[in-house]
Amino acid sequence: MSDAPVPTSRQEFTRAWQEWRAGWERWLTRPLGRLAATSHEWLDDTPRNHPGLPGLWWQHGDAIHVDPQGVPMAFDGETFTTERRFTLADAPDDVRVTVGELEVGITYRGTYLIVTYDPSSPARHDFDGVPVHEPSQRWVLPGRLERFHTPTSITLDSVGWGTHTHDTPGLVRFEHAGTEHTLQVLSSHGMLLTVFTDATSDFNRAVNLPCAFSEHFPICPLPPSSNRLPFAIEAGEKTPH
Repeated sequence: MSDAPVPTSRQEFTRAWQEWRAGWERWLTRPLGRLAATSHEWLDDTPRNHPGLPGLWWQHGDAIHVDPQGVPMAFDGETFTTERRFTLADAPDDVRVTVGELEVGITYRGTYLIVTYDPSSPARHDFDGVPVHEPSQRWVLPGRLERFHTPTSITLDSVGWGTHTHDTPGLVRFEHAGTEHTLQVLSSHGMLLTVFTDATSDFNRAVNLPCAFSEHFPICPLPPSSNRLPFAIEAGEKTPH
């Protein structure tokens, strides 16, 4: 979601969208971004090796244990080659451990999920863009953020792992074709965003969640029922190839 001024002329509008789009695809294809994901594992209390990933990984209580078995790894600026215990239950999603050229993203959902990122992944090197609708000023809809008076949370289903509670600061209220609609807003890493569906699942700067690109992101949230719009929005990203 953005509160940046919207260019008024068609040429300026298209140019601004193209610049944003180019920046987004650079971010998407960065060496250790979502297209670099090559595997994911849910940990249990048994130390295990995982294909393509050095060391033993397991969970005990709300802590994750990593035994590099002599392979240098790094976390939070510290290099280690012997077993370490990290309590990351309250950490942000996808905190990273570096293993040579690889990174391992760690997310806690009662159980620890580890995702391996490899800059040489086929998905990253074979990427040729995401199909998109042509930008249209028709889909720049003015909206009003209505903040809740007290901190609020919402529990959402995910595509492949139970539910998760997200912070929600309020609602965005807008009109389309004379009818008022609202979208529940989520707060993530200092940004405001919304997860929604419609007949096409798009806006001019709407983008796909990570799970649209890879099976290795089973914690992507599903939109709440209040964010399922009853009309088609032919804007933003389409389904990736």
